[in-house]
Amino acid sequence: MAKKENNKKQSAMINLDGKDYDVNDMTDNQKVIINHIQDLTRKMETTQFNLQQMQVGKDAFVGLLKTELIKDEDTDK
Repeated sequence: MAKKENNKKQSAMINLDGKDYDVNDMTDNQKVIINHIQDLTRKMETTQFNLQQMQVGKDAFVGLLKTELIKDEDTDK
């Protein structure tokens, strides 16, 4: 017995301010706005990730500088 195929498009729902909206019922302009929001969210997450990497890198270089300065102090004695 063959399985019945579901020809219905699966609904993509979003929730905004506690209210659910079906993306399939939205205008093209509304869908473009959703795409912008999603893209900006991804960019913000990437920026946060990059900022964490830069902070760790900066901290590493500050540590290296401290080590070098201590070496200089030890050789001056």
